[in-house]
Amino acid sequence: MDETLLKQLTHPPEPTLIPQPVTQSALPDQTFTLQSSATVGVVTPSEALDRIADQLVTQLRRSTGFALPVEPGTGTITLSADGPDSLGAEGYELRVESSTVTVTAATAEGLFRGVTTLRQLLPAKAEADTDQAGPWEIAGTEISDAPRYSYRGVMLDVSRHFFSVADVKRFIELASLYKLNRLHLHLSDDQGWRIQVDSWQELTKHGGSSEVGGGPAGHYTKADYAEIVMYAADHFMTVVPEIDTPGHTNAALSSYAELNADGEAPPLYTGTEVGFSSLTVAKDLTYEFLDDVFREVAEQTPGDVIHLGGDEAHVTPHSDYLTFVPKAAELVVKHGKRVMGWHEIADAELPAGSIVQYWGNDQAKDEELARKGVRQGAELVMSPANRAYLDMKYDEDSPYGLAWAGLISVEKAYSWDPATLIPDVPESAVIGVEAPLWTETLDDLAKVEFMTFPRLPGIAELGWSPASALDWETYKDRLAAQGSRWEALGVNFYRAPEIPWR
Repeated sequence: MDETLLKQLTHPPEPTLIPQPVTQSALPDQTFTLQSSATVGVVTPSEALDRIADQLVTQLRRSTGFALPVEPGTGTITLSADGPDSLGAEGYELRVESSTVTVTAATAEGLFRGVTTLRQLLPAKAEADTDQAGPWEIAGTEISDAPRYSYRGVMLDVSRHFFSVADVKRFIELASLYKLNRLHLHLSDDQGWRIQVDSWQELTKHGGSSEVGGGPAGHYTKADYAEIVMYAADHFMTVVPEIDTPGHTNAALSSYAELNADGEAPPLYTGTEVGFSSLTVAKDLTYEFLDDVFREVAEQTPGDVIHLGGDEAHVTPHSDYLTFVPKAAELVVKHGKRVMGWHEIADAELPAGSIVQYWGNDQAKDEELARKGVRQGAELVMSPANRAYLDMKYDEDSPYGLAWAGLISVEKAYSWDPATLIPDVPESAVIGVEAPLWTETLDDLAKVEFMTFPRLPGIAELGWSPASALDWETYKDRLAAQGSRWEALGVNFYRAPEIPWR
């Protein structure tokens, strides 16, 4: 028998992790096998650590059929958040030996990141929701890991098409497997208003009743939004809510005639054009409205950021735009949140602590706006449309998506460096990456998954792994190994031809 084939049949596969850890070394002749008698030990139990352990064993009980009791102290698999502070908020260490697996971190969040790595070390069938046959082996390995950037996000547009709480929770589950820690929800746009605001109830009653194509749509009640926020927190993802202003506001303008300059409400909009709507900058009511909206959204959001949009305000006179952004930003700060916005907001005066989200397409004017934001002291999150937009078609034959920013293959989505993409921006100004998913052409979760996978893990790796680890040739082989995992998870992923799926 071929020696390589023999090794494959008698040894667990080498780890193929995404994101690539900072350091990982094999422990020769050490192979861990999860047995039916295994236990999971939690050192210094707490509510957060118990929840992490419960998430792990709940999944493994489904796929292995093992009891896997969780006990205080050490176990066959030991989870500990008593590690040194030097590991950082999200760092962890993981060691797989012949008889034990140990995951150590300094925080619950770091431990959760380590557990996501442990899940990838196990055979892909460990993600199944029904009993599978063993063996459950992991090749001996030692890992020390921490993120490159503090902000690693994905955006879901729930305004163009509405997605249920269950859909959003599924999206959170899949994104968190790749160590993403921000969920940006695009909650308002021309086509729909999706978050309950008690002081302006027509926003959801009327503005939430439409979507692209005229479907039934919907909105999140405060209880719904709280459920999403909590579920995200349980997966150590922070929700960043976006209320897009002053453009992309037709749903609001249609809901309240008095917000319009002429006092007449436009009809609901179910198309996909952009840039035709605007709040009235000169009206005091505009800021009373935003004050109420930002207050209620802030009250519902534990995270420290509110995204005020600011993009594609094509019919807002530029002088009005420069007046509007500081006034809107002041209201966000008034309610205890940091301001985040698309890179156009950098043309105006920004408050301290602002975050500028760059969505440019290699155009000099967009790059200069990003630099202008940095000169004001703002931090940058990188979301270049021609690399990170998950709604762009993979190729000309893609059944969904758009192509205005170009076709984005899996390789193109991966092959860029957030630190060097914009010339003359100091690396220290970049705090992370985000992959936005706009949903003009995506009206169900299966289509969302198809456009998200396999590109999202690459963006996640750009945000987590050191620059020295970023290499397409090795990455595509590691990505190929994720296919069987997604099959076990029931993910509707695109089998990109440039990936050697196995």
